[in-house]
Amino acid sequence: MDFYMMNCELLATCSALGFLEGNTYHKEPDCLESVKDLIRYLRHEDDTRDIRQQLGAGQILQNDLLPIITQHTQDKPLFDASIRLMVNLTQPALLCFEKVPDDPAFRHHFLQVTSYLQAYKEAFADEKVFTVLSETLYSLLQLDWEQRNEEDNLLIERILLLVRNVLHVPADPCEEKHVDDDASIHDKLLWAIHMSGLDDLLKFLACAQSEQQWSFHILEIISLMFRDQTAELLVSAGQMRSALEKQKDMVELELLRQKELAEKRSHAIQRGTRHSRFRGSYVIQGLKAIGEKDVIFHQGLHNFKYYSHDVGKALRRVPKRKLIAQDSEGQRRSSLNVRLFLREFCIDFLENCYNRLMYLVKEGLVRERAQQHDETYYLWALTFFMAFNRGQNFRPDLVSETMSIRTFHFIEKNITNYYEMILTDRKEATSWSRRMHLALKAYQELLLTVNEMDRSKDENIRHSANVIKSNIFYMMEFREIFLTLLRKFNEQVQPRSFLRDLVESTHLFLRMLERFCKGRNNLVVQKKHVKRRKRSHKTPHPETTPEDLENTWQIVSEELRATGFQLSESLREGAVPFDAASDTPVTKQRTEALIRIQDCLMSRAAPEALSLLRAARAVWPEEDTFGSVEVEPEEDLELLKQILFSKLPRSVPVDSTVVEEEDGVELEEEEELESVALSETEFSFLDFIKRFASPNIVRPYIILLRTYTQNSAHTNHCIARMLHRIAVDLKMEALLYQLSAFCLFNKILTDPAATTYQELVTFAKFVMNRFFVFASKNNKAFVELLFWKNVAAVREMTEGYTKDGVGSKKKAKWTPEEEEELQRLYEEHKDSEVPDIVETLIPLLSNSRTRREVVSHMVSMGLVDSVKDLKKERKGTRIVLWTEEQEQELQMLFEEFRHSDDVLGNILKRTTAKRSRARIIHKILSMGLVSDCKDLYKKRRRRAPGKSAGMTEDEFFALTRKSQDGDMERDEEEDDESDDDDSEVHTGLSREEKKSKDGAGAPERNRNLSVMAQSLREQGLSGPVLWLQNSLNRTADDREEDGVSHPVALVPLTEENEDAMENKAFQKLLCKVGVQAPADEQESFWRIPSGLSVSQLRTLAASLDLVEQTSAECDNENSGAVEMLEDEDNQELRAQALRALLLSRHRKNTPANANRSASFEGSSDAVEQSDQIEGKSSKKRSRVLDSDDDDDDDDHRDITDGDSSSRIISESGVHSDSKAPAAPAKRRYKRVLSDEEDEDN
Repeated sequence: MDFYMMNCELLATCSALGFLEGNTYHKEPDCLESVKDLIRYLRHEDDTRDIRQQLGAGQILQNDLLPIITQHTQDKPLFDASIRLMVNLTQPALLCFEKVPDDPAFRHHFLQVTSYLQAYKEAFADEKVFTVLSETLYSLLQLDWEQRNEEDNLLIERILLLVRNVLHVPADPCEEKHVDDDASIHDKLLWAIHMSGLDDLLKFLACAQSEQQWSFHILEIISLMFRDQTAELLVSAGQMRSALEKQKDMVELELLRQKELAEKRSHAIQRGTRHSRFRGSYVIQGLKAIGEKDVIFHQGLHNFKYYSHDVGKALRRVPKRKLIAQDSEGQRRSSLNVRLFLREFCIDFLENCYNRLMYLVKEGLVRERAQQHDETYYLWALTFFMAFNRGQNFRPDLVSETMSIRTFHFIEKNITNYYEMILTDRKEATSWSRRMHLALKAYQELLLTVNEMDRSKDENIRHSANVIKSNIFYMMEFREIFLTLLRKFNEQVQPRSFLRDLVESTHLFLRMLERFCKGRNNLVVQKKHVKRRKRSHKTPHPETTPEDLENTWQIVSEELRATGFQLSESLREGAVPFDAASDTPVTKQRTEALIRIQDCLMSRAAPEALSLLRAARAVWPEEDTFGSVEVEPEEDLELLKQILFSKLPRSVPVDSTVVEEEDGVELEEEEELESVALSETEFSFLDFIKRFASPNIVRPYIILLRTYTQNSAHTNHCIARMLHRIAVDLKMEALLYQLSAFCLFNKILTDPAATTYQELVTFAKFVMNRFFVFASKNNKAFVELLFWKNVAAVREMTEGYTKDGVGSKKKAKWTPEEEEELQRLYEEHKDSEVPDIVETLIPLLSNSRTRREVVSHMVSMGLVDSVKDLKKERKGTRIVLWTEEQEQELQMLFEEFRHSDDVLGNILKRTTAKRSRARIIHKILSMGLVSDCKDLYKKRRRRAPGKSAGMTEDEFFALTRKSQDGDMERDEEEDDESDDDDSEVHTGLSREEKKSKDGAGAPERNRNLSVMAQSLREQGLSGPVLWLQNSLNRTADDREEDGVSHPVALVPLTEENEDAMENKAFQKLLCKVGVQAPADEQESFWRIPSGLSVSQLRTLAASLDLVEQTSAECDNENSGAVEMLEDEDNQELRAQALRALLLSRHRKNTPANANRSASFEGSSDAVEQSDQIEGKSSKKRSRVLDSDDDDDDDDHRDITDGDSSSRIISESGVHSDSKAPAAPAKRRYKRVLSDEEDEDN
């Protein structure tokens, strides 16, 4: 299709717009509808963008749209529609085609659209057009935010987008063949923007508080305005050159002149003064031709250095994926007036807009309110304006927004992301590389600014620079980013300009780091290392006799008594029984703490054991597992003795014979758990430099050194300095013994202008001299030139080569004699029907071999077809059927051990055919030997308190909490023991512990809590005590309703509660209740632990009630509660109140032994025993409310106390009637009371 032949409908629509007569445009009556029709046509164009190309060929924008907006501005609908159409026509070609097309036909359309855009840009380089746009934008910005409607905001955005689109059009290199200081189309466009005043509006939008939504548009327009500009050129615009700059230019000119003269002298020496009509022929000795003879050279000697065997050959086409990336950045010096205007714009922007605009853009990027890749404009603005600030009277306060550690982290994160996208998105790797280059230049500019701050005369600025540097050098990510980029450099994706900036940034960073380390003896930095935890192969704990335990205890007790139970400060701080960050459950950590204490006692480290015991008591105070908070030293001694003589459950060691060969030579890998751990270590600058001694890092430096003639003097200095660090500082010059590097050194040494690169020449001579000295000692040195070498190869090359198999981890080879021996042994035993032939052969071999080596070599020799034939058979996995003899054996073993304590354990030990526990149980049940599998489990019996030797963990926990149950509980425990040996070891609370924790010791502990709460009330802390009580009740209700237990933080919201949390006495009460203190600096509040059950929480809350001195009031209290319940005829609540009455009287029983002998079977028995203790003295419990209506709420408190007491009885191990415990009714009744209390208050 010929796009110059416009479609008839499209031509008619364009004709209906109007016509241009001279400089006056006459619009047609249907002009507005025609503009809307063109917008509609563009919406339905095809993939070739045919409508856009036809409108471009017809120059509709130049001849119609621009005159319409300049001459018919007052027609607002037409003006808005024209702006909308121009925004569509000027959008970048990349947006139209989504990418640069690979298909030739579509690529032609892409280039055609680009050419039309370049024509549009030239038409927009008119001051009148931008004057109309700036005036319209100014009038819209004059409106307050409330007065603007949606159409006004759309018009503002479209004007900004139109300016963005026009500035985005690339220059045509074929048409714009201008030299520096000449005005290009882009310069004319910038000058029109300046003359129209649009640049001032852009600065206003950048700093206005009410125009934050346009921040990304403004930043994008500014970045396009300064395209092809450099900060150094703008800083020097319009200023006289200093004497230093003039001297620098003179030196550069003199060097170029010397280089030219040296080349002329070289040519004069090679070519004689008399012209030869015959070029001559020469024989090149030592260089063989295709045959056996030497090469004959038929040209002049001056051309010999260009000779190569490849001369005359057809050039091999390089694949596109292997082409070296080309630099896309171009710099051009604009005309002087444009540079002056841009310089003033930069100064005003830095002083008034930079910090605010960059803050808004950064917030939008972090909160993901921006479009894709908008961070590139942020990175460009950071690089450009910070570089301009460094050159223009450096002021750190003007760029303070981007001078922070957060900015370093943001850029480092983007660099990492760009690198990952280069690897994953191969098709767009070039685009991701450009973005990565932008991020690298931003990082480099940050380092340059910090370096400039470090050289400032202001002490505060230097201090700020030191703070920033200390943070940069401390973080591992910031230190190793250059190492990573150098290792991963790929010249097929990343251009030479990227490598140049990377090398210069690395040089700057190392120089700053070296200077920072010189003034400090020890610099501590962060270090990350990956922890790999394999399955542990622990050795079983050795068994100890009672005599050894007695001797150990005698030594430990004497040592503790000699020290007076006093511990040093280091022991108290070093004892850490609990790790909050660990994945191990809390109950298991408690058991591990007991095992650690026992290990300390076994090793006779008494002070360490005592410190661990006291630290564990502080961590787990609620269970009294490690003793109560207020404990005497002698009680600590008794507790340590019980721990020493207890049989604690230890981890079962992993049988090393179980993990064997699974699939040939590759064995089954052990499970590994990786976790990144952070630690601090002392930093050594020399050790850090050693990490650069790698061929992956030296190679990019050699690549950049190839273009030494095009590099700047500073770039060549950076390369030479890094190579000097490796070769001289680290004495690793052998790392540079590589043929490509030597060819480059030879080129530098033979360069006629070698005096210009004196630093490179000196270094090249040093390396070559060291190599020839090394070659005189090592006859393989010239062969080593062909390969890049790592540090290990360099050490081997300089210190001597090692023999095969010596000092290495390589497998030892099999000799023919060993192979013959292996084959002979296999032939002898292959028919012996042994269960594992490999295990039989290994001890018979003359040389020791591992199972893996034997199996792999047997497969390689062809003795077996596959490693599966030699796979070790695991125990108890293949035996399924039971023979008659095995069934008889099982029956005999059962009859023999049926009355023992561990029936199943004895059978497992003595059976010949090893089977799993589950299969033996199933077989015994199927044979009818037992009716219930519980009869096979190990029976555990309770020992007397005095016999501590052989005490189990459950018995130890029960004894430390002083819980003793009745005969009925003991019988039930024996009936309920099940499956302890078949399952893994449990470290949580046993049934016995759950029964005993609310048993006989609860009243005593409750009385202690009541006394402590009463003393705090007398000190004026009644409000915080009530707050704690309510928090416990509320937590209990939440856990009962949700069925899930989580730690709950105690957050004091009032000033009174905050003061109480800092009170030592109140903290002691919290510890007594079981509330956990903050574990480390990351926690701020005390927490109700998840281990407290609902019954425990309600018991503790009830224990905090006020204690009175008369028991009569308590009787009235409970009787009043019963009367209220009788009035409501609620039999269920009546039973609860009776149980509350029983507990209230039962707690007042002074002798502790009375509680131990009590055994309740139902509510009727509870009432009978309550009558027997009715006359004893007691103390009343009630809540204290911070209200003036305390007397009016007594009834509610009494009933609430009864409710709490009923909960204590129902969950403390007392066996009441099954029809009584109606928990939902209790919760409903409590809620009603709480509502009435709120109304009264």
